[in-house]
Amino acid sequence: MNQDCYSIKILLIGDYQVGKSRLILRYFDDTFTEPYFATIRIEFWDPSGAERFRAVAKSYYRGTHGIILLYDVTNQDSFNNLKYWMKEIQEYAPDNVNMILIGTKSDLISQKVIDTETGEKFAEQLGISFFETSSKENINVNEAFDTFFKQVGTRAVQTNDPNIKNSNDTNCCF
Repeated sequence: MNQDCYSIKILLIGDYQVGKSRLILRYFDDTFTEPYFATIRIEFWDPSGAERFRAVAKSYYRGTHGIILLYDVTNQDSFNNLKYWMKEIQEYAPDNVNMILIGTKSDLISQKVIDTETGEKFAEQLGISFFETSSKENINVNEAFDTFFKQVGTRAVQTNDPNIKNSNDTNCCF
C-alpha cells in the first residue's frame, strides 16, 4: 500500500536550553540523555534561542505550518521572553499559524517558578493549547505532540495549503 507523504514545516521557538531538542528526542526516539547540548533538525526547525541567533531565525518563519512555543518552568526569564517570541511570530510567521505552548522540565517540582495556572492563562490569552511536559520522565510529551499534529494536519487538509509539499522521501512519515 502506497501512502502519500507530505512535508510540513514546524518551528520550535523558545530561549536557549529550555529543552527543545530533548523534547524532540523524547517524542521521536523515546530517549533522554544527560547532558545534552546538540540542536536537531528533522523538518522541525529548531533555531537556538540564544540572543545571537535571533536575527537569523526570522527567515525560518517563512512557509511555517506550525509553531511549538516553549519555556522552562524553572526559568522565569524563559517565560518572560515569550512576549518577545510572540512579537516575532506575529511579525514574521504566516497569519493564523497553528501554535501550542509547552512548559518544559515539569519534573523539577522543587525548582519550579512558573506555576501551571500562569502557563494556562498565557495560552488561553493566545487561544492555543497548553501542556507542561517532562522529557526526562516522559510526562505529557506524546499528548502534546499528538494534539499539535492533529491540529496542524486538520488545518492543512481543510485549507488545502499549497505550501505543504508532497515528498517522495520514504523515510519522512512517522
